[in-house]
Amino acid sequence: MNGAQDLGGMMGFGPVQPEPHEPPFHAEWERRAFAITLAMGAAGSWSLDASRFARESLPPARYLTSSYYQIWLAGLERLLEERGLVGADEIATGHALTPPKPVRRVLKAADVAATLGRGGPVDRPPTAPARFAVGDAVLARNMHPEGHTRLPRYVRGRAGVVEAIHGCHVFPDSNAAGRGEQPSWLYGIAFRGRELWGEGTDPRLVVRVDLWEPYLEGA
Repeated sequence: MNGAQDLGGMMGFGPVQPEPHEPPFHAEWERRAFAITLAMGAAGSWSLDASRFARESLPPARYLTSSYYQIWLAGLERLLEERGLVGADEIATGHALTPPKPVRRVLKAADVAATLGRGGPVDRPPTAPARFAVGDAVLARNMHPEGHTRLPRYVRGRAGVVEAIHGCHVFPDSNAAGRGEQPSWLYGIAFRGRELWGEGTDPRLVVRVDLWEPYLEGA
């Protein structure tokens, strides 16, 4: 979706100012929000892509004025309420008002380190040959889906060249919408800066973006 999270190539937001020696968390509630989000993600009620969509679909004004973990917490609350695991009244009061609903899996404290160590691989066996080869000229589709997508706005409708083939991976657009993983080929695409932003751009600039095959067509 064309939400506030898609800031790539945008102007007017000022420079990124890293915080020296930034701690992982700035407050105890951020640590808890992070832990609860991971634990509920492991419960199997939604996919990683669905959780990304829940965060990016916040109203733009709220998204842009919220901290990183405020966005995470708002996305988690939305998923919990949508799946019927909590009620709006429970979120408002901050504690359970009804018995807990069952979930598919429970991540126990003793299993956290091993679970995080395994991660969540998204590579899958291919179901069809790759459509493109290294060196092929391609065009990023000009599309504006209402759901989750990993196709940045600033490359849509722009021409690039395939530089790498990363194998077949879960297609985030379908996975976020609950339409299945639909494994698709993932490519590393190089875009010239002038193709993206016009003649005033540094001619040496090249931007590389990993894009799934459904985002591409032959140029």
